Amino acid sequence: MSGAELTHRHERTAVVALGGNALAPSGEASTIYDQFRHTRESLGSIVELALAGWSVCVVHGNGPQVGDELVRNEVARNQAAPLPLGVLVAATAGWIGYMIQQSLENALRRAGSPRSVATVITQVQVDPADPALRRPTKFIGRALAPERAHELETEGHMVRADGHGKLRRVVGSPAPLGVRELPVIKTLVEAGMLVIACGGGGAPVYEHPTLGWEGIDAVVDKDLAAAVLARDLDAELLLILTDVDAVYADWGTPNKRVLRRLTADEADRMDREQAFGEGSMAPKVRAAIDFVRRTGGRAIITSLANGQAAVHGEAGTTITATAESA
Repeated sequence: MSGAELTHRHERTAVVALGGNALAPSGEASTIYDQFRHTRESLGSIVELALAGWSVCVVHGNGPQVGDELVRNEVARNQAAPLPLGVLVAATAGWIGYMIQQSLENALRRAGSPRSVATVITQVQVDPADPALRRPTKFIGRALAPERAHELETEGHMVRADGHGKLRRVVGSPAPLGVRELPVIKTLVEAGMLVIACGGGGAPVYEHPTLGWEGIDAVVDKDLAAAVLARDLDAELLLILTDVDAVYADWGTPNKRVLRRLTADEADRMDREQAFGEGSMAPKVRAAIDFVRRTGGRAIITSLANGQAAVHGEAGTTITATAESA
């Protein structure tokens, strides 16, 4: 199939945000072999979109994985110089991208599709003065024993309970402003390739007045990065796959209830009322709001298991610009 034929066929674009926790679930040791297995299990909705002729960009998280890399750095710091957090984001984007790329290529081959997959190590521009850098909220790493949490706090690191009540490390997470490799990603998408980009939210960079682009010690939220990428690619669909089947009101209480459809204004009002967990569901909802308001497209938040059903409107939470566009 020629590049021209591929470009003609793939007129609709979807950006799929795949949670790092989906590949390394909470409470599981998750060896690299487990993560490959979870990766293969996560691709149903992505393969379905590809076979239906969509252009697809996959953005993945790296919360558990980059936390593991920090542990490796800390354990081996007397034998090998530790790497800064921004570099570890790029490193995990490489090997998680490899897992997704290989698994996706195998799935497409089994389905008889000739489409190719490419991973782009991506830099995402942030503001070095972003207040979020001084107010850490982004969870990384696995659940910590109370003793280890205390040790980290003694060393000056921030630790908080996540949406499941597990103690985890938190780091600064500045808002993404733009994707540096956007022209490369667009070229690949227009050639009909499936692209894995903004891995781990992308390696955060800022423009230094004399040095040019420089890295920064932080982690960009992958859902917010996915929304920026979807906006700039003129995508019709933002699909956020996580470890929860939908967005809930009153999460964590006996009165919790699933929210199947929300307008951007309804979701925004609930967010301002702090209805969603900071550092967990709230960034996903904000990413969805930003995307649908800027593009008029459709955003869906659901679990991996429900991804295919959610694309057909049969599961998850759908957020649209207005009730009429639902």
